[in-house]
Amino acid sequence: MKSRKVTIGAAATAAAALVLVGCGGSDGESSATGSGGDVLRVWHYENPTSAMGVAWEEAMAVFEEETGATVEFEERSFEQIRTTASQVLNSDQAPDVLEYNKGNATAGLLASQGLLMPLDDAVAEYGWDEQLAPALQTTARYDERGIMGSGSWYGVPTYGEFVQVYYNVDMFEEAGVEVPTTLEEFEAVLATFTEQGVTPMAQAAGEYPTGQLWYQLALTKADRDWVDAYQLYTDEVDWQGEEITYATETVKEWVDAGYISTDATGLTAEDAGTGFINGTYPIFFSGSWWQGRFTDEITDYEWSAFLFPGAEMSPGSAGNMWVIPERSQNAELAQEFIDITMRPEIQALMGNSGGVPVDADPADITDERSAELIENFNTLNDRDGIAFYPDWPTPTFYDELNAALQELINSSLEPGAVQDQLQQQYEAGVADITG
Repeated sequence: MKSRKVTIGAAATAAAALVLVGCGGSDGESSATGSGGDVLRVWHYENPTSAMGVAWEEAMAVFEEETGATVEFEERSFEQIRTTASQVLNSDQAPDVLEYNKGNATAGLLASQGLLMPLDDAVAEYGWDEQLAPALQTTARYDERGIMGSGSWYGVPTYGEFVQVYYNVDMFEEAGVEVPTTLEEFEAVLATFTEQGVTPMAQAAGEYPTGQLWYQLALTKADRDWVDAYQLYTDEVDWQGEEITYATETVKEWVDAGYISTDATGLTAEDAGTGFINGTYPIFFSGSWWQGRFTDEITDYEWSAFLFPGAEMSPGSAGNMWVIPERSQNAELAQEFIDITMRPEIQALMGNSGGVPVDADPADITDERSAELIENFNTLNDRDGIAFYPDWPTPTFYDELNAALQELINSSLEPGAVQDQLQQQYEAGVADITG
């Protein structure tokens, strides 16, 4: 492969990043020329051995072979791109295409500032809208305020993510329980483990797992209209309604019943995940991003996963996106590159490497664990079941939700008071965004 790779340390400042980008290669030129006379400058922050890193490396090789252009790839950390984006993309040093985080406060903000190129014509030309399920398109489109869900296309996600129930197969067999297919059966499984002296759920309220569980419980009573109201501000959210009331009260009931330890208030997602890895807990409700780690680190028992029973929807979204800066010097080549990353063979490579491609043919996935993961993701997509994440509506709601659930778990606040507190915080944050 002809591409050059420039690695920038995680401690680099925004100003330093601009200097490095401006310098380009070691000869002081800002770009090199390939056999086709063109250079495509690509930034992303995926580990080279990750599913996305592997797939996109192959896509770069295919791009170079087919176009004769040279890929100039610069590896940036997530934090580097996040902190320097507005500054760099508003300069002549902007890359031609880069991976960027989806959401109102990230891609939406850049779109509203005029820093990202609208991709509506490219979407129509390449048919990317036909490859992406409706819910996956939500985070690719932004209105003039930068609010996701409508307006022009500003990005193209090539992978997805979602939350599911990981379980210890050996512990299930020893306890004499089977994979539940209804919420009632799931609670019966939790009760069986508790009766046998085992805390069934690996949880952490210091970070995301418990918030995602709370949201998943709300989704057992919700429909797409409720999700759109909560996430996209299409209507007022009833914080004393069935969805949120059931979620909040059920979390409290599960703590009181011993299904969730009160120690969760002081635990992180890493604590919960390693608790599942070392066999302390038989169940871990969390994201597909744990799949690769479980595959690598769990060696002394069998494990598998299933979608949360009793719900048509689950937390999840499209992954971060390819975006093209407004000041890209090779926008058409950037579109060609994005299209290559959406091809069946590249999507299959991502899937067989442990990722969740947005448009892979299940027949092309040969790895058994990857096939199971992708099947669950496709099931959610087929029933329009991707419902985003509970903290997305406002920039501060992640911390506010975690803090409220900590108080719920340690009995500092009753469920009704938790809902009142969250309502005030949610509505204040949404008002700041929508005006």
